[in-house]
Amino acid sequence: MPDITRVLVANRGEIALRVIRACHEEGLEAVAVYSEADRLAPHVRAADRAVAIGPAPALDSYLNIGALIAAARATGCEAVHPGYGFLSERAPFAEALDRAGLVFIGPPATAIRAMGDKLEARRRMQAAGVPIVPGSTQPLGDAIRARHEASRVGYPVLLKAAAGGGGKGMRLVREERELDAAYESAASEAQKAFGAPELYVEKYVERPRHIEVQVLADSHGRVVALGERECSVQRRYQKLIEEAPSVAVTPALRRRLSEVATAAAGAVGYTGAGTIEFLLAPTGAFYFLEMNTRLQVEHPVTELVYGVDLVREQLRIAAGRPMRVHGGTLNPRGHAIECRITAEDPLANFLPATGTVRYLSPPSGPGIRWDAGIDEGSEVTLHYDSLLAKLIVWGETREVALARMRRALRELVIVGLPTSQAFHLRMLDDPAFVRGDLDVTYLEGVGAALLDPGLRADLARPLAIVAALLAEQQRSRVPPQESIETARPPDRPSAWVVEGLREGLREGLRP
Repeated sequence: MPDITRVLVANRGEIALRVIRACHEEGLEAVAVYSEADRLAPHVRAADRAVAIGPAPALDSYLNIGALIAAARATGCEAVHPGYGFLSERAPFAEALDRAGLVFIGPPATAIRAMGDKLEARRRMQAAGVPIVPGSTQPLGDAIRARHEASRVGYPVLLKAAAGGGGKGMRLVREERELDAAYESAASEAQKAFGAPELYVEKYVERPRHIEVQVLADSHGRVVALGERECSVQRRYQKLIEEAPSVAVTPALRRRLSEVATAAAGAVGYTGAGTIEFLLAPTGAFYFLEMNTRLQVEHPVTELVYGVDLVREQLRIAAGRPMRVHGGTLNPRGHAIECRITAEDPLANFLPATGTVRYLSPPSGPGIRWDAGIDEGSEVTLHYDSLLAKLIVWGETREVALARMRRALRELVIVGLPTSQAFHLRMLDDPAFVRGDLDVTYLEGVGAALLDPGLRADLARPLAIVAALLAEQQRSRVPPQESIETARPPDRPSAWVVEGLREGLREGLRP
C-alpha cells in the first residue's frame, strides 16, 4: 500500500469540508473538486488545491468517475475519500480507483457489493447468525410467488426492491387483495430507480424504532462497535434528526447490538467506517435492516459521545495503520443530538428551496458544533441535495442536550431562503419527542401536527415583522456616494432585520 500524503475529496458541501479538515489534522494535503456551480464554495477555498471537474449536473461532475480519477492523477493524490452520497457506495468506483493505483478510503468493493445487494446481504447475515426480518432471501419472479411468500410470513408485509434503498420500490401490503397492484407498482418503480425490477417480501414490523450501530474495522483484524444512534424521526425514509445514545437501548441491549454489528461487518470482510442498521420492535426484538458501507450524515453524534474522530480513523485505516479506538463495548458519555438544516419548506410538503444565503449567523457556545457547507453569498440550487448544514449539540444528559439544541436553533439565523429550522424547533417542544416516545411512524402519528398548515398562521406575525424591516431597510439605505464608511452591502440585512428574524422565531415557535 502506498504512503498517503495527499487525498482527493470526491464530494462537495459540508462533508467535503469535514474531510478536508480531518486531512489537515492528520498532516495530509487535501485536494477539492468542484462543479461550475460550486466554484466559490467553502470546501473549494479550504483545500490546498482545487480542480474543476465539469458542469453543475452531478452526472457530469461529481458522478463522473473518469474526471475524478484524472483530477487525482493530475494533482499527485494517492487516495480518494468519497464522503457520503454520490459514488461512496458504488463498487465500480472503488474498483476503478484500484485499477488506477489509487487508494479508496472505504471498504473493499466486495463488501460494497455484498451489502448493496439486499438479498445477498440478508443471506450473508442469516449465515452469520445475525437476526433478519422474516421474509424471502431469493428474488420473486412474479406476483404469484409474492403471494405465496406473503402468506408464509403473514400479513402485513413489505415488498422491497432487491437493488433498492431510500424507500424506492417499496410498498406496504396489509391484505392479500392489495398485493397484485402493489407488486406491479413496486417493480415498475424499482426498474426506473435501479434498472432492476426484482423484489422480495419482508414481514412488516409494526411501529419499530430505527436504530443503527457505528462500526470501525481495520486491516489488522480488529472490528469495533461504537454504540447506537436513534434515527426514528424520518419522513419518506429520510432521517430528519438523530441522537446518541437511544433512550430505548439498555446497556445489555447495547452489548448485544454491538456483538451482532461486529459479526455482520466481519462476515463481509469489512474495513473502514460503516453502519449496521436495525429495526427495534416494541417487544425488544431487533432485526438487521441493511448496512451503509460509508460514513453516515449523522456520524457527529457518535463522535461527541465516544470522543473519536471517525474521519481521521478512516484515513489511518486506509493507510494500513491500526485504528486508535479500543475494543470491547464502549460506554457513551452524555447525549448528542443532530438536526439536519435543509433548504426545504416543511409546511409545503418539504418542497426544496433555492436562493442565495444573504446572511448567516450560526450559533456558538458550549457543546455546540456547526458542520456547514454554506456561508454568506452561497447559491443554493436544485442540482444537489438540500442539506445545508448540520447542527449538533452535546450535553451531560438528554435534557441538557435538548435545552441546548433549542437555544442553538433560536440563535441560528439564515436569511435568503426557507429552511427546516422552524420545524426542528417545533419538534423539540413536542411532548412525545421530549419523552423519547418515538418510532418510524412518528411524523405520521403524533408528530403530524408539527406539519399542520396552521403553523403558517403562527409564523405570520413574525414573518410580517421581518418583511417590514426588510422594506424599511430598502427605503432607508444610504447611497454609496454619501457615505462609503456607513453604507452596508446591498445584499446584507441590517442588524435590525436579523434581530427581527430572531424575534420572529421566538414568537412564532412559542407553544
